[in-house]
This record gives sequence, C-alpha cells and structure tokens, in this order.
Amino acid sequence: MRWPRATAPAWIVHAGFLTCALVGGGAYALATPDTRVVIYMLVIVFSVALFGLALISGHLTHRRPWLLAISGLVLLLVGHLLWPHWVVDGHLGRGEAAPADLLIATAHGLFLAGAALGVRRRMSADAGGIVDATLFGVCAGSALWIWVFQPHLPDTATPAGQAQVLIDVLVLSAVAGCLLRMSVAATGAPRGTIGYLLITALLTGSGLATGALGMPHRDIWSGVLMLLAFLTIAAGAVHPGAPAMIEPQAVAERERTDGRFRLVWLGVALSVNPAIAAMQALRGDQGAGPLLPIATMLVIPLVLVRFNQLTGQRRRAEQVLAHQASHDELTGLFNRRRILAAIDQALAGPSDVIVLLCDLDGFKPVNDRHGHQAGDEVLQTVAARLTTAACPDSEVGRLGGDEFLVLCQGGTDLEVAALRERIRDAIRAPIELAGGPVSVGVTIGTARATAGCGLDRAGLVARADAEMYAGKPGRRHRSAA
Repeated sequence: MRWPRATAPAWIVHAGFLTCALVGGGAYALATPDTRVVIYMLVIVFSVALFGLALISGHLTHRRPWLLAISGLVLLLVGHLLWPHWVVDGHLGRGEAAPADLLIATAHGLFLAGAALGVRRRMSADAGGIVDATLFGVCAGSALWIWVFQPHLPDTATPAGQAQVLIDVLVLSAVAGCLLRMSVAATGAPRGTIGYLLITALLTGSGLATGALGMPHRDIWSGVLMLLAFLTIAAGAVHPGAPAMIEPQAVAERERTDGRFRLVWLGVALSVNPAIAAMQALRGDQGAGPLLPIATMLVIPLVLVRFNQLTGQRRRAEQVLAHQASHDELTGLFNRRRILAAIDQALAGPSDVIVLLCDLDGFKPVNDRHGHQAGDEVLQTVAARLTTAACPDSEVGRLGGDEFLVLCQGGTDLEVAALRERIRDAIRAPIELAGGPVSVGVTIGTARATAGCGLDRAGLVARADAEMYAGKPGRRHRSAA
C-alpha cells in the first residue's frame, strides 16, 4: 500500500508538523552556532526526503509543479552545504549581494514557477482572479519593501543586494497572493495543502524581514522561521489534499468582481508605485527611488495581461450575443429572422434564388408519445441531417416549430430535384431515441426567383409555402412569411 495516501487522516500530518516544529525549532534556538548548522541541515534533508517520498510514491500527481518546488529545496540544501553559516550567523535579508543570497532568491523563483504551474492548472476557470491576486501581492510587496525592508537595511547593504531582497520580497508576495486566492476558492481536502504552502511563503518572508529589520537575536529568529518554512512545505506535500490541489476546479462567475471594479483595481495597481515615489519626494527621501522601477516592471506586464483577459472576455461575450441573435437555440441553425434576412440579401444579387420549405410529417405523434425532450432530439437530428444534405454554399434555418428552410443561390432544376430527394432520404431514416427508434417524414415546397424578376421575399416564401401545403391535403394554409 502506497504512502502517503490521499485517504489518510489529515491530523497525522498536523501532529507530525507540530512535533517536528517544536523539537527542531526548540533545539535550534537552544543550540550553539555550530550545532545549529547541523540542525538546519538535518531539517532541510528531512524536508527534501519527505517531499521526495511523496513524489516517488505517486502521492503527488501532475509532477511538474512539485518537481520545481523540490528543486528549490535541493538548491537551498546546496547553498547550506556551500555556506553553512550564512543563515545561522544572521546574514539572511541583509542585502549583502553574496552568492548565498542569489542562490536563495533563485530557489524562491523556482517556488514561484512551481506555484504558477499549479495555479494555472487548478484555477484555469478563474484566470482573471489569479492575475488580480498576483497584482495584489506585487503591490503589497512594493509597500512592504518601502516601509518595512528598505528603511531598516544596514549601511553595508549594496545596491545589488537591495535589488535581490526587493525581488525576493516581490516574488514571495506574488506567491502568497496566488495561494491566498486559491485558499479562498478551494473547498475540501486541498485547502490543507494550500494552507501549508501559504504559510511557507509567509514564514519565508518573515525570515527575510527579521534579518532586514536587524532584530535582536535575528540569527536565531531567521533560522527558526526558515526551519518552519521547510517543514510546512514538506507537510503540504504529504498532506492528504495534495493530489487534488492541482486538479482543475470550476470557479463560478459569481459576485467576485464586475468589470468596473476590475478596471478600478487595475488603475490602483498602476498607481501604487508612482504614489509611493510621490510620498518619498514629499518627505525628501530618495533612498529607494532607483529600485521602484523593478516593482513597476513586474506590475505593468500583469496589468497588460489583465487588460487582455478583460478584452477577450468582452469579445467572447459579444460573439455569444451575436450568435444567439442570429441562431436558433435548440438546433444551432439560423433562426427565422436571420434566414429571412439572408433571402433578402440573395434576392439583391445576380443569381437565381431557390427556397425549399420543409415541414415535418408525423412529428406531433412522436412529441405526444415520447415527450418534449424526445421531440427536441428529433428536431436536432433533423437539423443536422438537413445541414449535411444541403449544398456547401446553401444556408439552412429553422422558421419555428417543425418547419425548416433551405436557401440556395443558383442551380438547375435537376440539381434542386436531387437536393429534394437527398433531404427526403436523410430525414426519413430512423432516429434512435431512448424509448426506441422513431421515423418522421417531410413535405417540401420549392420556389424559384430568377434574377431581375422583381419577386420579393414574401412572395417567394409564399409560393414555396403553397406548394408545400398542396402536398398536405386537408391542412389549413398558413403563411410562412
């Protein structure tokens, strides 16, 4: 039996995490610096091993996002092996532009890539909401940088180091925004895994902030926070909800946001960094000015993506409305208004115009005996057969009820006669329904308007209508025009 199992109780994971957090965090806080190096490495190895077990056992499906995440963990392990005292001695988040800082930022970038792939698959029905959440995260990261991180960095922080810390803060904020959106939309078991991953991002950001703020005993606090982050990402991987976390989830188009609110939000997102720069100028603080464009470079592409999504949504909505205005909802054929307008357009052209008015025979008994749903299935089948039987350049529409019209431009009498036979043969074929096969017939009335004859649409359809009803003795004449 495979382990971890999706059917395992979640409390086992929670209990294991709390135990490891208390033991590992407590031991790290009480240990000497050299012992902390060993404890830190053991926790990373334990997290990588647990994560790897979840991958190898098949617990984690859709492996690409998880592989990117574990690659980040392995990269952090390599960094600790190369620079074992970097976090332990409190260098994290100090903006020193050391290779260890670059490696840590790269690992966080891998977490972002993994989160992006997972979010893209799970929240495919809420792509707009995910972009909004990412924008929120980046804007929040900009504010955190200006008012929390940058003012407290030491004088030894280099411009390159400050840029690394800023990018790290923005990446973690974007990940947190996406995961927060997922946690709000998620239901059931996946919420546990998403919650652990969200806590991972928050703990990692807190570890950076502890170093940047120069808090007392920051070497201990930064290390403990990072240890907890390693444990939470491993707990998320073995949580029973992990397999379902990346499965697509339908997100209803409910009251999330309307178009106007989203446009307002995009305006706010574009205004955050200029507003921060303006406040800095008013205070005479120009220290962080050169770094603001980095945040703006992340915000502007996201805003452009969001505008493209909104434009696409509007275009698709217009296409749906246009289709609904010109097509029959049940059969998908042209509706009465559209097919009659097509006749008017054809009569204005240089070619002969032929209309075939088709009325089903025996449809009412099918409807009465098998029900309206069966009747709808018959009409849909007839519509498909009419479309197949008609010439490629013909137009087919439903006038209403069980009456259809085929519009042709040009064609000899022999070709029209052959078309009539194809239509009759196609419609007479048995139609399979849940209650058994049924058959319907068709009576066809044909009328031709030669080029320049002056016959209008009403007269043309009336001729076809008269011929059609001539083949239905005893029925009262009705005008199809």
